[in-house]
Amino acid sequence: MEHFYTNERNAQMLIYLMKAHGIRKVIASPGTTNMCLVGSLQADPYFELYSCVDERSAAYMACGMAAESGEPAALSCTGATASRNYLPGLTEAYYRKLPVLAITSTQHPGRIGHNMPQVIDRTALPKDTVKISVQIPEIHDDEDEWAYGTALNKALLELRRAGGGPVHINLATGYSQDFSVRELPGTRVIRRIGDIEEFPALPEGRIGIFAGAHRRWGEALTQSVDAFCKRYGAAVICDHTSNYPGQYKASACLAASQEQYRSPLCRMELLIHIGDISGAYMNLSPSQVWRVNPDGEVRDTFRALRYTFEMEEEIFFKRYAEQSFRERKGNNCFEEWSRELARLRAEIPELPFSNVWMAQQTLPLIPENSALYLGILNSLRSWNFFDKPDGVEAYANTGGFGIDGGISSLAGAALASPEKLFFGITGDLAFFYDMNIFGNRHFASNIRLLLINNGRGTEFRNYSHPAARFGEKADAFMAAAGHFGNQSRELVKHYAQDLGFEYMAVSGKKEYLKTIERFLTPMQTERPMLLEAFTDSSKESRALEMMCNLEASAAGRAKKLARKALGESGVRMVKGLIKKT
Repeated sequence: MEHFYTNERNAQMLIYLMKAHGIRKVIASPGTTNMCLVGSLQADPYFELYSCVDERSAAYMACGMAAESGEPAALSCTGATASRNYLPGLTEAYYRKLPVLAITSTQHPGRIGHNMPQVIDRTALPKDTVKISVQIPEIHDDEDEWAYGTALNKALLELRRAGGGPVHINLATGYSQDFSVRELPGTRVIRRIGDIEEFPALPEGRIGIFAGAHRRWGEALTQSVDAFCKRYGAAVICDHTSNYPGQYKASACLAASQEQYRSPLCRMELLIHIGDISGAYMNLSPSQVWRVNPDGEVRDTFRALRYTFEMEEEIFFKRYAEQSFRERKGNNCFEEWSRELARLRAEIPELPFSNVWMAQQTLPLIPENSALYLGILNSLRSWNFFDKPDGVEAYANTGGFGIDGGISSLAGAALASPEKLFFGITGDLAFFYDMNIFGNRHFASNIRLLLINNGRGTEFRNYSHPAARFGEKADAFMAAAGHFGNQSRELVKHYAQDLGFEYMAVSGKKEYLKTIERFLTPMQTERPMLLEAFTDSSKESRALEMMCNLEASAAGRAKKLARKALGESGVRMVKGLIKKT
Protein backbone atom coordinates (compact mmCIF):
# COMPACT_ATOMS: atom_id res chain seq x y z
CA MET A 1 0.00 0.00 0.00
CA GLU A 2 1.34 3.39 -1.01
CA HIS A 3 1.77 6.05 1.67
CA PHE A 4 1.74 9.84 1.18
CA TYR A 5 1.17 12.68 3.66
CA THR A 6 -0.80 12.32 6.89
CA ASN A 7 -4.24 13.89 7.08
CA GLU A 8 -3.32 15.57 10.40
CA ARG A 9 -3.42 19.25 9.50
CA ASN A 10 -0.86 20.48 12.04
CA ALA A 11 1.76 18.07 10.70
CA GLN A 12 0.94 19.10 7.12
CA MET A 13 1.44 22.75 8.03
CA LEU A 14 4.77 22.08 9.70
CA ILE A 15 6.07 20.09 6.73
CA TYR A 16 4.97 22.75 4.25
CA LEU A 17 6.66 25.49 6.27
CA MET A 18 9.84 23.47 6.76
CA LYS A 19 10.12 23.31 2.99
CA ALA A 20 9.29 26.99 2.57
CA HIS A 21 11.96 27.96 5.13
CA GLY A 22 14.61 25.69 3.63
CA ILE A 23 14.80 23.02 6.35
CA ARG A 24 15.79 19.82 4.58
CA LYS A 25 17.91 17.72 6.95
CA VAL A 26 16.01 15.64 9.55
CA ILE A 27 17.32 13.15 12.12
CA ALA A 28 14.49 10.86 13.24
CA SER A 29 14.40 8.65 16.30
CA PRO A 30 12.02 5.67 16.49
CA GLY A 31 8.58 5.92 18.10
CA THR A 32 4.83 5.87 17.67
CA THR A 33 3.85 9.42 18.63
CA ASN A 34 5.99 10.89 15.84
CA MET A 35 4.76 8.35 13.27
CA CYS A 36 2.46 10.78 11.41
CA LEU A 37 5.26 13.28 10.97
CA VAL A 38 8.03 10.84 10.08
CA GLY A 39 5.80 8.81 7.76
CA SER A 40 4.97 11.98 5.85
CA LEU A 41 8.59 13.14 5.68
CA GLN A 42 9.56 9.76 4.26
CA ALA A 43 7.10 10.25 1.42
CA ASP A 44 8.57 13.61 0.38
CA PRO A 45 11.82 13.45 -1.64
CA TYR A 46 12.66 17.03 -0.60
CA PHE A 47 13.88 15.86 2.81
CA GLU A 48 17.16 14.17 3.73
CA LEU A 49 16.26 11.72 6.51
CA TYR A 50 18.73 10.12 8.90
CA SER A 51 18.01 7.64 11.68
CA CYS A 52 19.39 7.67 15.22
CA VAL A 53 18.07 5.46 18.04
CA ASP A 54 19.62 7.49 20.87
CA GLU A 55 18.02 10.95 21.10
CA ARG A 56 21.02 12.31 23.02
CA SER A 57 23.29 11.35 20.15
CA ALA A 58 20.73 12.63 17.62
CA ALA A 59 20.81 16.13 19.13
CA TYR A 60 24.60 16.25 18.99
CA MET A 61 24.49 14.88 15.43
CA ALA A 62 22.23 17.82 14.56
CA CYS A 63 24.75 20.23 16.09
CA GLY A 64 27.53 18.87 13.91
CA MET A 65 25.33 18.76 10.84
CA ALA A 66 24.16 22.37 11.29
CA ALA A 67 27.68 23.65 12.01
CA GLU A 68 29.18 21.96 8.97
CA SER A 69 26.44 22.61 6.43
CA GLY A 70 25.39 26.06 7.60
CA GLU A 71 21.77 24.89 7.28
CA PRO A 72 19.18 24.11 9.95
CA ALA A 73 19.00 20.50 11.10
CA ALA A 74 15.74 19.09 12.46
CA LEU A 75 15.11 16.40 15.06
CA SER A 76 12.02 14.24 15.53
CA CYS A 77 11.27 12.05 18.53
CA THR A 78 8.32 10.34 20.19
CA GLY A 79 6.70 11.10 23.57
CA ALA A 80 7.72 10.01 27.08
CA THR A 81 11.35 10.71 28.10
CA ALA A 82 12.75 10.69 24.56
CA SER A 83 12.68 14.49 24.42
CA ARG A 84 14.58 14.82 27.70
CA ASN A 85 17.60 13.35 25.98
CA TYR A 86 17.69 16.31 23.59
CA LEU A 87 18.56 18.77 26.37
CA PRO A 88 22.38 18.36 26.43
CA GLY A 89 22.62 18.79 22.66
CA LEU A 90 20.18 21.71 22.66
CA THR A 91 22.25 23.41 25.36
CA GLU A 92 25.28 23.04 23.11
CA ALA A 93 23.32 24.47 20.18
CA TYR A 94 22.05 27.39 22.29
CA TYR A 95 25.49 28.62 23.29
CA ARG A 96 26.93 28.03 19.82
CA LYS A 97 23.93 29.63 18.07
CA LEU A 98 23.33 26.55 15.93
CA PRO A 99 19.99 26.30 14.05
CA VAL A 100 18.70 23.02 15.45
CA LEU A 101 14.94 22.39 15.24
CA ALA A 102 13.71 19.95 17.91
CA ILE A 103 10.26 18.56 17.02
CA THR A 104 8.88 16.56 19.93
CA SER A 105 5.63 14.75 19.28
CA THR A 106 3.01 14.56 22.01
CA GLN A 107 -0.43 13.28 22.85
CA HIS A 108 -3.31 15.67 23.53
CA PRO A 109 -1.97 18.26 26.03
CA GLY A 110 -5.04 17.81 28.23
CA ARG A 111 -3.67 14.41 29.25
CA ILE A 112 -0.73 15.97 31.09
CA GLY A 113 -0.85 15.27 34.82
CA HIS A 114 -3.42 12.46 34.67
CA ASN A 115 -1.10 9.47 35.10
CA MET A 116 -1.44 8.47 31.47
CA PRO A 117 1.40 6.43 29.96
CA GLN A 118 4.07 8.26 27.98
CA VAL A 119 2.65 11.72 28.73
CA ILE A 120 5.06 14.27 30.18
CA ASP A 121 4.95 18.06 30.43
CA ARG A 122 7.01 19.83 27.76
CA THR A 123 5.40 23.24 28.07
CA ALA A 124 8.46 24.79 29.75
CA LEU A 125 12.12 24.24 28.90
CA PRO A 126 15.32 25.49 30.55
CA LYS A 127 16.08 29.03 29.36
CA ASP A 128 19.43 28.15 27.84
CA THR A 129 18.24 25.27 25.65
CA VAL A 130 16.05 26.95 23.02
CA LYS A 131 15.30 30.47 21.80
CA ILE A 132 11.59 29.78 21.53
CA SER A 133 9.24 26.90 22.31
CA VAL A 134 5.75 26.61 20.77
CA GLN A 135 2.89 24.22 21.43
CA ILE A 136 1.00 23.07 18.32
CA PRO A 137 -2.20 21.18 19.13
CA GLU A 138 -4.36 19.44 16.55
CA ILE A 139 -6.20 21.79 14.18
CA HIS A 140 -10.00 21.95 14.39
CA ASP A 141 -11.06 25.23 12.75
CA ASP A 142 -9.91 28.36 10.95
CA GLU A 143 -8.95 30.06 14.21
CA ASP A 144 -6.61 27.16 15.04
CA GLU A 145 -5.12 27.19 11.56
CA TRP A 146 -4.37 30.91 11.76
CA ALA A 147 -3.01 30.83 15.32
CA TYR A 148 -0.80 27.77 15.01
CA GLY A 149 0.29 28.51 11.45
CA THR A 150 1.52 31.87 12.69
CA ALA A 151 3.24 30.21 15.67
CA LEU A 152 5.02 27.73 13.38
CA ASN A 153 6.28 30.56 11.16
CA LYS A 154 7.48 32.46 14.20
CA ALA A 155 9.37 29.45 15.52
CA LEU A 156 11.04 28.59 12.21
CA LEU A 157 12.11 32.19 11.66
CA GLU A 158 13.95 32.15 15.01
CA LEU A 159 16.35 29.46 13.75
CA ARG A 160 18.30 32.07 11.76
CA ARG A 161 17.44 35.26 13.63
CA ALA A 162 20.12 37.27 15.49
CA GLY A 163 22.87 34.80 14.69
CA GLY A 164 20.69 31.70 14.92
CA GLY A 165 19.94 29.12 17.59
CA PRO A 166 17.80 26.12 18.54
CA VAL A 167 14.00 26.09 18.49
CA HIS A 168 11.44 23.67 19.96
CA ILE A 169 8.09 22.65 18.48
CA ASN A 170 5.83 20.38 20.54
CA LEU A 171 3.55 18.78 17.96
CA ALA A 172 0.36 17.04 19.08
CA THR A 173 -0.96 13.99 17.25
CA GLY A 174 -4.16 11.95 17.18
CA TYR A 175 -2.29 8.92 15.84
CA SER A 176 -4.07 9.05 12.49
CA GLN A 177 -3.27 6.16 10.16
CA ASP A 178 -4.53 7.99 7.10
CA PHE A 179 -1.57 8.74 4.81
CA SER A 180 -3.65 9.23 1.67
CA VAL A 181 -3.00 12.97 1.08
CA ARG A 182 -1.09 13.08 -2.20
CA GLU A 183 -0.55 16.84 -2.43
CA LEU A 184 0.52 18.90 0.56
CA PRO A 185 -2.04 21.70 1.16
CA GLY A 186 -0.62 25.20 1.21
CA THR A 187 0.07 27.24 4.33
CA ARG A 188 0.78 30.95 4.62
CA VAL A 189 4.51 31.66 4.76
CA ILE A 190 5.88 34.61 6.74
CA ARG A 191 9.35 36.01 6.00
CA ARG A 192 11.63 38.31 7.98
CA ILE A 193 13.64 41.03 6.20
CA GLY A 194 16.63 42.87 7.68
CA ASP A 195 17.82 46.31 6.62
CA ILE A 196 20.78 44.90 4.63
CA GLU A 197 18.67 42.39 2.70
CA GLU A 198 16.96 42.80 -0.64
CA PHE A 199 13.49 44.31 -0.29
CA PRO A 200 10.52 42.66 -2.04
CA ALA A 201 8.63 44.40 -4.83
CA LEU A 202 5.44 46.21 -3.94
CA PRO A 203 2.29 44.51 -5.20
CA GLU A 204 -0.10 46.18 -7.63
CA GLY A 205 -3.24 47.68 -6.16
CA ARG A 206 -4.25 49.87 -3.26
CA ILE A 207 -1.63 50.46 -0.52
CA GLY A 208 -2.37 51.63 2.99
CA ILE A 209 -0.11 52.32 5.97
CA PHE A 210 -1.82 51.43 9.24
CA ALA A 211 -0.29 53.37 12.12
CA GLY A 212 -1.15 51.91 15.51
CA ALA A 213 -0.46 53.75 18.76
CA HIS A 214 2.76 55.62 18.05
CA ARG A 215 5.26 57.75 19.89
CA ARG A 216 5.95 61.29 18.76
CA TRP A 217 7.08 61.28 15.13
CA GLY A 218 10.44 62.74 14.15
CA GLU A 219 10.70 65.03 11.16
CA ALA A 220 12.79 62.54 9.16
CA LEU A 221 10.26 59.72 9.63
CA THR A 222 7.36 61.98 8.67
CA GLN A 223 9.17 63.09 5.52
CA SER A 224 10.04 59.54 4.48
CA VAL A 225 6.44 58.34 4.98
CA ASP A 226 5.08 61.31 3.04
CA ALA A 227 7.56 60.65 0.22
CA PHE A 228 6.44 57.01 0.11
CA CYS A 229 2.77 58.01 -0.03
CA LYS A 230 3.43 60.52 -2.79
CA ARG A 231 5.36 58.02 -4.88
CA TYR A 232 2.93 55.11 -4.58
CA GLY A 233 -0.41 56.82 -3.99
CA ALA A 234 -0.73 55.48 -0.43
CA ALA A 235 -2.57 56.82 2.62
CA VAL A 236 -1.75 56.62 6.33
CA ILE A 237 -4.74 55.02 8.07
CA CYS A 238 -4.89 56.50 11.56
CA ASP A 239 -6.70 56.89 14.81
CA HIS A 240 -5.83 59.67 17.25
CA THR A 241 -3.14 57.64 19.04
CA SER A 242 -1.27 57.18 15.73
CA ASN A 243 -0.04 60.78 16.11
CA TYR A 244 0.95 60.95 12.44
CA PRO A 245 1.57 64.65 11.61
CA GLY A 246 2.05 64.36 7.84
CA GLN A 247 0.05 65.20 4.74
CA TYR A 248 -1.56 61.86 3.92
CA LYS A 249 -3.68 61.15 6.98
CA ALA A 250 -6.89 59.10 6.66
CA SER A 251 -8.69 59.18 10.02
CA ALA A 252 -10.59 56.09 9.01
CA CYS A 253 -12.40 55.04 12.21
CA LEU A 254 -15.78 56.34 11.07
CA ALA A 255 -15.71 54.54 7.72
CA ALA A 256 -14.20 51.36 9.16
CA SER A 257 -16.86 51.13 11.89
CA GLN A 258 -19.98 51.08 9.70
CA GLU A 259 -22.18 48.06 10.29
CA GLN A 260 -24.41 48.10 7.21
CA TYR A 261 -21.92 49.52 4.75
CA ARG A 262 -18.57 48.10 3.78
CA SER A 263 -16.34 50.81 2.34
CA PRO A 264 -14.36 49.49 -0.64
CA LEU A 265 -11.37 51.41 0.72
CA CYS A 266 -11.17 48.99 3.66
CA ARG A 267 -10.03 46.36 1.17
CA MET A 268 -6.49 46.80 -0.08
CA GLU A 269 -3.77 44.74 -1.67
CA LEU A 270 -1.09 45.76 0.85
CA LEU A 271 -1.29 47.15 4.36
CA ILE A 272 1.99 48.27 5.92
CA HIS A 273 1.64 47.98 9.69
CA ILE A 274 3.65 50.28 11.96
CA GLY A 275 3.29 51.31 15.59
CA ASP A 276 1.93 49.36 18.53
CA ILE A 277 -1.48 48.22 19.82
CA SER A 278 -4.36 50.28 18.48
CA GLY A 279 -7.72 50.66 20.17
CA ALA A 280 -9.43 51.71 16.95
CA TYR A 281 -10.91 48.28 16.09
CA MET A 282 -10.92 49.16 12.39
CA ASN A 283 -12.55 46.60 10.14
CA LEU A 284 -9.84 46.39 7.46
CA SER A 285 -9.34 43.53 4.99
CA PRO A 286 -5.86 43.60 3.46
CA SER A 287 -4.75 40.85 1.09
CA GLN A 288 -1.35 40.95 2.76
CA VAL A 289 0.37 42.81 5.59
CA TRP A 290 3.98 43.91 5.95
CA ARG A 291 4.89 44.76 9.54
CA VAL A 292 7.74 47.25 10.04
CA ASN A 293 9.23 47.48 13.53
CA PRO A 294 12.72 47.38 15.06
CA ASP A 295 11.62 44.46 17.26
CA GLY A 296 11.16 42.29 14.16
CA GLU A 297 8.51 40.21 15.91
CA VAL A 298 5.79 38.23 14.18
CA ARG A 299 2.64 40.11 15.22
CA ASP A 300 -0.24 39.15 12.96
CA THR A 301 -2.90 41.69 13.95
CA PHE A 302 -4.80 41.48 10.65
CA ARG A 303 -4.20 37.75 10.06
CA ALA A 304 -2.56 38.38 6.71
CA LEU A 305 1.12 38.90 7.62
CA ARG A 306 3.63 38.10 4.84
CA TYR A 307 6.76 39.97 5.89
CA THR A 308 8.11 41.39 9.10
CA PHE A 309 10.80 44.02 8.51
CA GLU A 310 13.23 44.17 11.43
CA MET A 311 14.36 47.76 11.11
CA GLU A 312 13.55 51.36 11.94
CA GLU A 313 10.49 52.65 10.11
CA GLU A 314 12.45 55.51 8.57
CA ILE A 315 14.86 53.08 6.87
CA PHE A 316 11.99 51.11 5.34
CA PHE A 317 10.07 54.07 3.94
CA LYS A 318 13.15 55.92 2.76
CA ARG A 319 14.38 52.87 0.81
CA TYR A 320 11.04 52.42 -0.93
CA ALA A 321 10.58 56.15 -1.52
CA GLU A 322 14.02 56.66 -3.07
CA GLN A 323 13.93 53.57 -5.29
CA SER A 324 11.20 52.49 -7.67
CA PHE A 325 9.69 49.18 -6.57
CA ARG A 326 6.71 49.54 -8.90
CA GLU A 327 5.12 52.10 -11.18
CA ARG A 328 2.38 54.23 -9.68
CA LYS A 329 -0.90 53.14 -11.20
CA GLY A 330 -4.56 53.66 -10.51
CA ASN A 331 -6.09 55.23 -7.45
CA ASN A 332 -4.72 57.79 -5.04
CA CYS A 333 -5.71 56.28 -1.70
CA PHE A 334 -5.42 59.51 0.26
CA GLU A 335 -7.77 61.36 -2.08
CA GLU A 336 -10.20 58.41 -2.04
CA TRP A 337 -10.23 58.33 1.77
CA SER A 338 -10.69 62.11 1.93
CA ARG A 339 -13.77 61.95 -0.28
CA GLU A 340 -15.20 58.93 1.53
CA LEU A 341 -14.80 60.44 4.99
CA ALA A 342 -16.18 63.82 3.95
CA ARG A 343 -19.25 62.10 2.49
CA LEU A 344 -19.88 60.04 5.65
CA ARG A 345 -19.36 63.00 7.99
CA ALA A 346 -21.94 64.96 6.01
CA GLU A 347 -24.46 62.25 6.92
CA ILE A 348 -24.00 62.53 10.71
CA PRO A 349 -27.39 63.50 12.19
CA GLU A 350 -28.09 65.47 15.35
CA LEU A 351 -26.74 63.30 18.16
CA PRO A 352 -28.13 62.97 21.69
CA PHE A 353 -26.15 64.34 24.65
CA SER A 354 -23.42 61.74 25.03
CA ASN A 355 -19.70 61.09 24.94
CA VAL A 356 -19.90 61.00 21.13
CA TRP A 357 -21.70 64.37 20.97
CA MET A 358 -19.17 65.95 23.33
CA ALA A 359 -16.34 64.67 21.15
CA GLN A 360 -18.00 66.21 18.09
CA GLN A 361 -18.34 69.58 19.78
CA THR A 362 -15.01 69.64 21.61
CA LEU A 363 -12.28 68.13 19.46
CA PRO A 364 -12.00 70.94 16.89
CA LEU A 365 -11.63 73.48 19.70
CA ILE A 366 -8.79 71.88 21.68
CA PRO A 367 -5.89 74.34 21.72
CA GLU A 368 -2.95 73.50 19.51
CA ASN A 369 0.17 72.02 21.08
CA SER A 370 -1.97 70.34 23.73
CA ALA A 371 -2.11 66.62 24.53
CA LEU A 372 -5.22 64.45 24.71
CA TYR A 373 -5.47 61.35 26.91
CA LEU A 374 -8.43 59.08 26.09
CA GLY A 375 -9.88 56.49 28.44
CA ILE A 376 -10.52 52.86 27.52
CA LEU A 377 -12.83 52.06 25.73
CA ASN A 378 -15.97 54.08 25.08
CA SER A 379 -14.15 57.43 25.22
CA LEU A 380 -11.39 56.26 22.89
CA ARG A 381 -13.93 54.97 20.38
CA SER A 382 -16.21 58.02 20.60
CA TRP A 383 -13.47 60.61 20.13
CA ASN A 384 -11.91 58.67 17.24
CA PHE A 385 -14.99 59.36 15.11
CA PHE A 386 -13.97 63.00 14.65
CA ASP A 387 -10.83 64.83 13.55
CA LYS A 388 -8.55 66.50 16.06
CA PRO A 389 -6.39 69.55 15.32
CA ASP A 390 -3.06 68.60 13.75
CA GLY A 391 -1.04 70.13 16.58
CA VAL A 392 -2.69 67.97 19.27
CA GLU A 393 -1.08 64.67 20.24
CA ALA A 394 -3.23 61.85 21.62
CA TYR A 395 -2.54 58.85 23.82
CA ALA A 396 -4.39 56.02 25.54
CA ASN A 397 -3.34 53.08 27.69
CA THR A 398 -3.74 50.59 24.85
CA GLY A 399 -0.80 48.46 25.98
CA GLY A 400 -2.53 46.60 28.79
CA PHE A 401 -5.90 47.92 27.59
CA GLY A 402 -7.52 48.16 31.00
CA ILE A 403 -9.47 51.00 32.57
CA ASP A 404 -6.95 51.44 35.37
CA GLY A 405 -4.23 54.06 35.32
CA GLY A 406 -5.44 56.36 32.56
CA ILE A 407 -5.57 59.46 34.74
CA SER A 408 -2.28 58.56 36.44
CA SER A 409 -0.62 58.34 33.02
CA LEU A 410 -2.07 61.74 32.19
CA ALA A 411 -0.75 63.14 35.48
CA GLY A 412 2.76 61.85 34.82
CA ALA A 413 2.83 63.33 31.32
CA ALA A 414 1.59 66.70 32.58
CA LEU A 415 4.42 66.84 35.11
CA ALA A 416 6.98 66.11 32.39
CA SER A 417 5.76 69.02 30.20
CA PRO A 418 4.42 71.78 32.49
CA GLU A 419 4.23 74.26 29.61
CA LYS A 420 1.56 72.18 27.77
CA LEU A 421 -2.14 71.69 28.46
CA PHE A 422 -3.25 68.08 29.00
CA PHE A 423 -6.88 67.11 28.40
CA GLY A 424 -8.20 63.82 29.73
CA ILE A 425 -11.47 62.09 28.80
CA THR A 426 -12.66 59.31 31.11
CA GLY A 427 -15.75 57.42 32.21
CA ASP A 428 -16.91 57.21 35.80
CA LEU A 429 -15.71 53.66 36.55
CA ALA A 430 -12.24 54.49 35.25
CA PHE A 431 -12.29 57.75 37.21
CA PHE A 432 -13.08 56.13 40.55
CA TYR A 433 -10.70 53.25 39.81
CA ASP A 434 -7.84 55.74 39.52
CA MET A 435 -9.05 58.45 41.91
CA ASN A 436 -6.12 58.16 44.33
CA ILE A 437 -3.94 60.10 41.91
CA PHE A 438 -6.04 63.24 42.52
CA GLY A 439 -4.73 63.40 46.06
CA ASN A 440 -1.12 63.34 44.92
CA ARG A 441 0.56 66.57 45.96
CA HIS A 442 2.38 66.78 42.59
CA PHE A 443 -0.87 66.83 40.59
CA ALA A 444 -0.31 69.61 38.04
CA SER A 445 -2.47 72.64 37.26
CA ASN A 446 -2.10 72.14 33.49
CA ILE A 447 -4.61 69.24 33.57
CA ARG A 448 -8.22 69.50 32.35
CA LEU A 449 -10.30 66.37 32.96
CA LEU A 450 -13.68 65.65 31.38
CA LEU A 451 -15.53 63.01 33.42
CA ILE A 452 -18.48 61.38 31.64
CA ASN A 453 -20.56 60.05 34.52
CA ASN A 454 -23.33 57.68 33.48
CA GLY A 455 -23.31 55.69 36.73
CA ARG A 456 -22.02 52.45 35.22
CA GLY A 457 -19.66 50.91 32.70
CA THR A 458 -21.76 52.12 29.80
CA GLU A 459 -19.68 50.03 27.39
CA PHE A 460 -21.65 47.01 28.60
CA ARG A 461 -24.98 48.73 27.89
CA ASN A 462 -24.08 49.75 24.35
CA TYR A 463 -26.38 48.21 21.76
CA SER A 464 -23.51 46.36 20.06
CA HIS A 465 -22.03 44.77 23.19
CA PRO A 466 -22.83 41.09 23.95
CA ALA A 467 -24.08 42.12 27.39
CA ALA A 468 -26.77 44.29 25.79
CA ARG A 469 -29.00 41.22 25.42
CA PHE A 470 -29.39 41.23 29.20
CA GLY A 471 -30.92 44.71 29.15
CA GLU A 472 -31.15 46.33 32.58
CA LYS A 473 -30.05 43.06 34.18
CA ALA A 474 -26.56 43.80 32.83
CA ASP A 475 -26.31 46.67 35.33
CA ALA A 476 -26.05 44.42 38.39
CA PHE A 477 -22.72 42.80 37.64
CA MET A 478 -21.54 43.22 34.04
CA ALA A 479 -21.85 47.01 33.90
CA ALA A 480 -21.35 47.42 37.68
CA ALA A 481 -23.98 50.15 37.97
CA GLY A 482 -24.86 52.03 41.15
CA HIS A 483 -21.40 52.26 42.70
CA PHE A 484 -19.57 55.45 43.70
CA GLY A 485 -22.60 57.53 44.61
CA ASN A 486 -24.76 56.38 41.70
CA GLN A 487 -24.33 59.65 39.76
CA SER A 488 -24.33 61.76 42.91
CA ARG A 489 -24.19 65.47 42.09
CA GLU A 490 -22.13 66.14 45.21
CA LEU A 491 -19.58 63.32 45.59
CA VAL A 492 -17.07 64.26 42.86
CA LYS A 493 -17.77 67.96 43.36
CA HIS A 494 -16.70 67.91 47.02
CA TYR A 495 -13.79 65.57 46.36
CA ALA A 496 -12.44 67.76 43.56
CA GLN A 497 -12.98 71.07 45.31
CA ASP A 498 -11.45 69.86 48.55
CA LEU A 499 -8.36 68.84 46.56
CA GLY A 500 -8.06 72.28 44.95
CA PHE A 501 -9.68 71.65 41.55
CA GLU A 502 -11.81 74.10 39.63
CA TYR A 503 -15.00 72.08 39.33
CA MET A 504 -17.80 72.37 36.77
CA ALA A 505 -20.85 70.17 36.12
CA VAL A 506 -23.27 69.84 33.19
CA SER A 507 -26.28 67.64 32.38
CA GLY A 508 -27.22 68.71 28.87
CA LYS A 509 -26.13 70.32 25.63
CA LYS A 510 -26.82 73.96 26.48
CA GLU A 511 -24.93 73.73 29.77
CA TYR A 512 -22.05 71.97 28.08
CA LEU A 513 -21.71 74.51 25.26
CA LYS A 514 -21.83 77.32 27.79
CA THR A 515 -19.18 75.75 30.02
CA ILE A 516 -16.77 74.39 27.42
CA GLU A 517 -15.29 77.80 26.62
CA ARG A 518 -13.82 78.00 30.10
CA PHE A 519 -12.70 74.37 30.03
CA LEU A 520 -10.83 74.87 26.75
CA THR A 521 -9.21 78.19 27.50
CA PRO A 522 -5.68 78.10 26.04
CA MET A 523 -4.31 80.05 28.99
CA GLN A 524 -2.63 78.24 31.87
CA THR A 525 -4.73 78.40 35.03
CA GLU A 526 -3.76 78.30 38.67
CA ARG A 527 -5.74 75.14 39.35
CA PRO A 528 -6.48 71.93 37.44
CA MET A 529 -10.03 71.65 36.09
CA LEU A 530 -12.60 68.89 36.35
CA LEU A 531 -15.73 69.03 34.22
CA GLU A 532 -18.30 66.39 35.19
CA ALA A 533 -20.90 65.61 32.51
CA PHE A 534 -23.86 63.49 33.59
CA THR A 535 -25.20 61.34 30.75
CA ASP A 536 -27.68 58.53 30.26
CA SER A 537 -26.57 55.09 29.05
CA SER A 538 -29.49 54.72 26.65
CA LYS A 539 -28.48 57.95 24.92
CA GLU A 540 -24.85 56.87 24.87
CA SER A 541 -25.89 53.66 23.13
CA ARG A 542 -28.16 55.48 20.70
CA ALA A 543 -25.42 57.93 19.71
CA LEU A 544 -23.00 55.08 19.03
CA GLU A 545 -25.61 53.22 16.96
CA MET A 546 -26.26 56.32 14.89
CA MET A 547 -22.54 56.78 14.19
CA CYS A 548 -22.08 53.15 13.14
CA ASN A 549 -25.10 53.10 10.83
CA LEU A 550 -24.73 56.28 8.79
CA GLU A 551 -25.08 54.36 5.55
CA ALA A 552 -26.48 50.99 4.55
CA SER A 553 -25.82 48.84 1.52
CA ALA A 554 -28.21 46.09 0.42
CA ALA A 555 -25.74 43.46 1.58
CA GLY A 556 -25.29 45.23 4.91
CA ARG A 557 -29.03 45.42 5.54
CA ALA A 558 -29.45 41.74 4.68
CA LYS A 559 -26.63 40.79 7.02
CA LYS A 560 -28.13 42.78 9.89
CA LEU A 561 -31.56 41.23 9.34
CA ALA A 562 -30.03 37.75 9.25
CA ARG A 563 -28.25 38.31 12.55
CA LYS A 564 -31.44 39.60 14.11
CA ALA A 565 -33.48 36.64 12.87
CA LEU A 566 -30.95 33.83 13.38
CA GLY A 567 -28.85 35.07 16.28
CA GLU A 568 -25.07 34.64 16.46
CA SER A 569 -25.25 30.84 16.80
CA GLY A 570 -27.49 30.62 13.73
CA VAL A 571 -25.16 32.82 11.70
CA ARG A 572 -22.19 30.63 12.67
CA MET A 573 -24.11 27.50 11.65
CA VAL A 574 -24.97 28.98 8.24
CA LYS A 575 -21.35 30.02 7.70
CA GLY A 576 -20.26 26.46 8.52
CA LEU A 577 -22.73 25.01 6.02
CA ILE A 578 -21.60 27.44 3.31
CA LYS A 579 -17.97 26.55 3.91
CA LYS A 580 -18.68 22.82 3.56
CA THR A 581 -20.51 23.19 0.25
